[in-house]
Amino acid sequence: MNRSIEPYGAAEAGLGPRARARALSRSRSRPFGIAVAALIVLALGLGAAALVLHANLRWLRQGEVAAGEALETARSVAPDMLSYNHETVEQDLVRGRSHTTGELTGHYTRLLQVLVPAVRQQRTVRQAEVVSAAVERAEPDRVEVLLFVDMTTTRTVAGARDPQQQVSRDRARFVMVKSGARWLVAELSTLLGSVPSN
Repeated sequence: MNRSIEPYGAAEAGLGPRARARALSRSRSRPFGIAVAALIVLALGLGAAALVLHANLRWLRQGEVAAGEALETARSVAPDMLSYNHETVEQDLVRGRSHTTGELTGHYTRLLQVLVPAVRQQRTVRQAEVVSAAVERAEPDRVEVLLFVDMTTTRTVAGARDPQQQVSRDRARFVMVKSGARWLVAELSTLLGSVPSN
């Protein structure tokens, strides 16, 4: 009875000629599989990076639009918020308050109680004129605007024959926030600098 003799190592591994061929084919396909997997990972990474860049670009564009809208609003409402006349001071402060939100609204409500008597007593007229304005920082729903304002204040001081006039060049910082379709002033701060009267 004849017995075929398999090459050394094949019998120990339990592999016949066909099995060895399949094993050899699998070993050759491994580098290809690794390359495909690496390409898939790279493609996924590039896709994620593209999404992030797209989101950032959209955020920047929204910030640019917000900056333009908030700047225009700040310039238009600043005279209302910084000006008043002793004859109409209550209405003036209510009008200024209508452009505010948050704690600043409460501040204007308190001004109605504190400022009105002094303004009427000294017959004060305060007129604000925006000279220039610029955006300091912009996000889609929050914009900081710096305004340069000429402020003319006229008042009658006790004992003085004629009203006194003071002109000042002020800087005001408005923090504008989006509320629905409107831009409102959430914070207001001023840096004052006096200019000699004419």
